[in-house]
Amino acid sequence: MATRDVVFPAGRQALYERNRYSAAVRSNGFLFVSGQVGSREDGSPEPELEAQVRLAFDNLNAVLKAAGCTFDDVVDVTVFIVDPESKFEAIWGVVADYWGSAPYPNVTAVGVTWLYGFQFEIKVVAKLPENAEG
Repeated sequence: MATRDVVFPAGRQALYERNRYSAAVRSNGFLFVSGQVGSREDGSPEPELEAQVRLAFDNLNAVLKAAGCTFDDVVDVTVFIVDPESKFEAIWGVVADYWGSAPYPNVTAVGVTWLYGFQFEIKVVAKLPENAEG
């Protein structure tokens, strides 16, 4: 079996190791990023919804940066939202600050009942820039 080419953002590898998964894996010119939530450095949820979404994007951007990418390299997005009917508009208001300009990546939004104490999670696939491949 080939060794996975994993990526960890600075200062958070212990959190991923404790929970037994990688922040991201490089494969065939793409970066597959695990779901990112609005977790503080100790792993606890940011309590306020909009701040939690911002922190999830900050955590995502840290993973992308560690791989030599930015959100502009993202081609596929999946978001998970607890109670999307009541939270979607507030979340999507924050997303606009991070999404950039058109053309946008494709997106799948999934309503869920539980995210380990979080209200929002985002996972992405990014095309690695030629100079960022591991």
